[in-house]
Order: sequence, then C-alpha cells, then structure tokens
Amino acid sequence: MDAMVVSGAIACLGLSAAGSAFGTGFAASSAVGAWKKCYAANKPAPFILLGLVGAPITQTLYGMILMFIMLGKTGVAGAGVPLLILGIFAGLGVGLSALFQGRAAAAACDAQAETGQGLTNYFGALGIVETVAIFTMVFTIIALGKIG
Repeated sequence: MDAMVVSGAIACLGLSAAGSAFGTGFAASSAVGAWKKCYAANKPAPFILLGLVGAPITQTLYGMILMFIMLGKTGVAGAGVPLLILGIFAGLGVGLSALFQGRAAAAACDAQAETGQGLTNYFGALGIVETVAIFTMVFTIIALGKIG
C-alpha cells in the first residue's frame, strides 16, 4: 500500500508541474512575441512580462507541498487507494489552474506590450485563476487530515 501512497504523491506533484510547464510555456511564447513587436517598433520591451510568464510556476510549489504531506501518510493502513485517487485529482486541479493561468498570462503579455496599460487588471485576473489551485490545495489538505 505504501507504493500507492507514494504514487499518489508523485502524481500530484507531476500533474501540478506539468500544468506549470504548459502555463509558463504559453506565457513565455507570448512574451517573446510581444518583445519582438516592441523591438520592431523601436519601443522599450517591458521587463514586467517576466512576472506574467512566471505566474503559473507557483502551482508546482502547491503540488510539492501536497506531495510532502501525502508522503507523511506512508505506513497508514488503508491509505493507498484514497491517496492515489486524491493525488491524481488534486494534481489535475492544480495543474489545470496553471495551464489556464498561462493562457491568460499569454493574452496579458500581448496586451501589456501593445498598450502599456492594464497591468494591475491582468495580475488580478491571474490571481483569480490562481485561487483555484489554492482552494484545491487547502481542500486536499483537509481531506488528507481525514486519512489515518
């Protein structure tokens, strides 16, 4: 059963990190394109786009936090299947938040570079998407407290 607990913990981290990879990849591609447009127009390239690019990386940290808590459940009788299921679905929730946050960040990169306006609104929208990951992490921690 410990193998299932470890598998659930690794699934949670892996799916969270995969979402971060997709999200940062989408945002980075958009930032590079936005910078290219700025350079072509002889406009300063906004460095702040890196903040938008990095927004989806925090979901990997949430997955890591959950992984460590789940690994603390090794040796708990009957924890294997519940933790495997919990790890998969928590990882999906956190990872999908990162993916879609990256898609929103990509649009924000383009808009910020083109207009130079609205940065606070863009980060606000990204924060709302981030909240899905935070809720998923918190509710998963609550569920983990019921195991064992």
